[in-house]
Amino acid sequence: MPVFLNAHDADFENAFAALLGAKREDSPDVDHIVAGIIADVRKRGDTALIELTEKFDRLALTPETLRFSTEEIATLVAQVPDNERAALELSAARIQDYHARQMPSDETWTDDTGAMLGWRWSPVSAAGLYVPGGLASYPSSVLMNAIPAKVAGVERLAIAVPTPDGQANPLVLLAAQLSGVDEVYRIGGAQAIAALAYGTETIAPVDKITGPGNAFVAAAKRRVFGKVGIDMIAGPSEILVIADASQNPDWIALDMLSQAEHDESAQSILITNDAGMAHAVSAAIDKHLQTLERRKIAGASWRNFGAVIIVPDLDRAAELSNRIAPEHLELCVEDPDALSQKITHAGAIFLGAWTPEAIGDYVGGPNHVLPTARSARFSSGLSVMDFVKRTTLAKMTPEALRTIGPTAETLAISESLEAHGLSVRARLDHLND
Repeated sequence: MPVFLNAHDADFENAFAALLGAKREDSPDVDHIVAGIIADVRKRGDTALIELTEKFDRLALTPETLRFSTEEIATLVAQVPDNERAALELSAARIQDYHARQMPSDETWTDDTGAMLGWRWSPVSAAGLYVPGGLASYPSSVLMNAIPAKVAGVERLAIAVPTPDGQANPLVLLAAQLSGVDEVYRIGGAQAIAALAYGTETIAPVDKITGPGNAFVAAAKRRVFGKVGIDMIAGPSEILVIADASQNPDWIALDMLSQAEHDESAQSILITNDAGMAHAVSAAIDKHLQTLERRKIAGASWRNFGAVIIVPDLDRAAELSNRIAPEHLELCVEDPDALSQKITHAGAIFLGAWTPEAIGDYVGGPNHVLPTARSARFSSGLSVMDFVKRTTLAKMTPEALRTIGPTAETLAISESLEAHGLSVRARLDHLND
């Protein structure tokens, strides 16, 4: 059954700490398997990739058919109904517009010594996006990963999407097309991550890998980190709703179920200062679980990981929210803007009753790839910034070096790094000749 907590109770802190520390995902120890797969792909390249794809996806490929051809993509994309195409196009346009505003600016200035200082931003040269495969794959994730990369200026973007039994999702390929993806490969699992990181005869390596996946994909991303950059290791989805007595409990119930239906390990939490709202939302969830298509998944999530917390006021709600650091936070209160000013840790905030989290999944504009498992305390959702890197700039004039050079020399000597100090002293002596 979901957990019901009341901040007035004497044992609340212990119960809340238990809620925060509860393990929500069954992560099998697959690292040794993944290590073998990566080593195999590194050693045998395309041959290993083809054998593993036949083993896991029941699909026989050749080096020539690892990649979708332009003609194959066009044929599949033509199958997308007009209404779904229009929906993807609107979503892509809004995501593009939002992320274009994230582009950072280069800066340079001259300080009071006459030295020129600054930085400039440049994109990674190539990025790889992993997309969970089959007909259940999500085109929205393609848009959310690929568009920021292209906005950042990534020159080459490759997608790996498994096609079990040869089944491809036309919407995923349309999303790739709309996002400006350059290459789409029909491979998946740890072997796809290995191929993107190290390259094969057919697939050139990339500099950064993003995108969600199962335990094997997550373990592979951990193993290749350092050789390439990665976005994050995402856990099960989660939502926290803060609601007051003015809200519609049925709407809140549906918002909570929108995350519960993702995964049996997903988590939905309600914090409210109104006991009546707490019971009304819980009752509404139970009602919807009788008819929801994915009720088996959503029901397991709600029973095993759901929580309702009653607090004395919204200030306490904000305090608890910051300790939870949720992936998604809905502020369903009369003054969401004021309450949002008290929130310091959240992946994404949805302000007011008319902003369901599902809008953020598809068409709001901000990215839906967000930190989970309380990692919003120290990290952010995917953005353009994940596909650019900063290079610092410094240019000394003779006078600037004369002013600050002796300090560098002093510090070098104190660290017993003689050549460091001498490299500065040689120039200072030249100035004094």
